[in-house]
Amino acid sequence: MATTNDLKNGLVLNLDNQLWQVLEFQHVKPGKGPAFVRTKLKHVISGKIIDKTFNAGTKVETANVDRRDMQYLYHDGSDYVFMDAKDYDQVTIPSALVADAANYMLENQELQVSFHDGTPLSVELPASVELTISHTEPGLQGDRSTGGSKPATLETGYEIQVPLFLEEGTKIKVDTRTGDYLGRVK
Repeated sequence: MATTNDLKNGLVLNLDNQLWQVLEFQHVKPGKGPAFVRTKLKHVISGKIIDKTFNAGTKVETANVDRRDMQYLYHDGSDYVFMDAKDYDQVTIPSALVADAANYMLENQELQVSFHDGTPLSVELPASVELTISHTEPGLQGDRSTGGSKPATLETGYEIQVPLFLEEGTKIKVDTRTGDYLGRVK
């Protein structure tokens, strides 16, 4: 158990036997009336985001979430297979839990998987990943780095917008939260 004073981003709460992750929180002390805590919570399994307000000092139940470093091995039908880096135990995670992370995952990549009571909850990527452009249209004469963008398919099969001067085979850095191009990798 914790109080609303102990809330922080990333903390997982157990509310009504459902797991919710704290995305944002704000302590508010109005001129009149008692203080309260305004939060934005994300349902761990469905991804639904809600706003919830707690009275200051209210006790909330926290969930025991274990984050493990794992290696992505391969895609098997509608499931993804991961291996624990410490004990080499393999875990199969359904594609619904992997969700958009699949757009940025390469075989043998290290990432974190969150577990609650042995059940996988989510796959957490680093803030950015380095991927190679597998297909894009050739740039035209006069293309500049500030002159617009074009679609490019990454080695994972995901398509993003990149500057016009980039070519196939170029290694780039991509933001995994937004899918934005961040720059070339030398």
